[in-house]
Amino acid sequence: CFREYFVHKFRALLGKNRVIFPGEKVLLAVSGGPASSAMVRQVQEGLSREAAKRLRFVPGLVYVEEGAVRRQSPEQREQTLAQMETLLKATGFPYHLIHLEEALELPPSILQPGPERSSPSGPSYKEAVDSFIQQQRQDEDSGTSLPGHSTQDTPAGPPGTPRLPDTAQTQELLRSFDAAGTATAREELLQMLRTHLIVQTARDKGYAKVMTGESLTRVAVKLLTNLSLGRGAFLAVDTGFTDQRHGDVMVVRPMRDYTAKEIAFYNRFFSVPTVIVPPLFTKPREKPSIHQLVERFLLGLQEEFPSTISTVYRTGEKLSPEPAKASSESQRCLLCLCGLDTDGGEWGGQWGGS
Repeated sequence: CFREYFVHKFRALLGKNRVIFPGEKVLLAVSGGPASSAMVRQVQEGLSREAAKRLRFVPGLVYVEEGAVRRQSPEQREQTLAQMETLLKATGFPYHLIHLEEALELPPSILQPGPERSSPSGPSYKEAVDSFIQQQRQDEDSGTSLPGHSTQDTPAGPPGTPRLPDTAQTQELLRSFDAAGTATAREELLQMLRTHLIVQTARDKGYAKVMTGESLTRVAVKLLTNLSLGRGAFLAVDTGFTDQRHGDVMVVRPMRDYTAKEIAFYNRFFSVPTVIVPPLFTKPREKPSIHQLVERFLLGLQEEFPSTISTVYRTGEKLSPEPAKASSESQRCLLCLCGLDTDGGEWGGQWGGS
């Protein structure tokens, strides 16, 4: 019963929004944590021939190795990479292992949204489905079959134990993080660099969509964290089901209807493998980040009032991304690519509309 409920929720969310077209290449961002691992399992089961309503996109995986800023030793980083490569290889999907140090070599174009592209299958979801079915029939008549996975993509990196970046690159990355004065600033810097790396990988490899494994609990924490950081105008962009700020690559959050507890039970019941990594490095006697404080606050309230997180989440559902989108054409933040809300006269109207 629980399994059917879990699977149905994932398929229903994708089916209701209809943003992933048949035949599209979709990059799954995997961290090794419970939510992203459960997301990969859902995609695996959805692509199997036994599935009642099969998923029809072409998946790939990407893992960003962040051991340097988490103060892991080279041996620990190698061990984590080997564990992740084993987990990714077992899925049978093409995968890409990238290091956070590679963010230092990203092209300047990453700071500008890419040109928006229409779906390769057609301008509407219905036309895309019809075109996909017609192509499938033609392939069956000609004796060929559509690939279940992308045959043009190959696993990234050499076989065997993955290699770490140069020491000079690691030191330069650590200097950048040390320059961030607070734990909150380092958390924001890590999220920004990780996002840029994933989006650039999607562009380089031809993926139109990126799936991330943010759970309902994580979305609720991010919503209050953004309010605390003064990012209230961009809540819908940062926590909504779709995020189109990058233009040519859309970010999708298909796990945002699952609580952390539901995901933990699913992984335990059905033996979904995960890889645990240490938290971001905190300096001695340093105050915790706003992200950590908000998470502790919400989880503490959740113990006494079980509807706390779902209530915060539902509040975020009422927000519209249109106000942030309206000002995005004139000026954008170079770090997060969101439109700058610099017109103070519209602030009241935007929040009133939300």
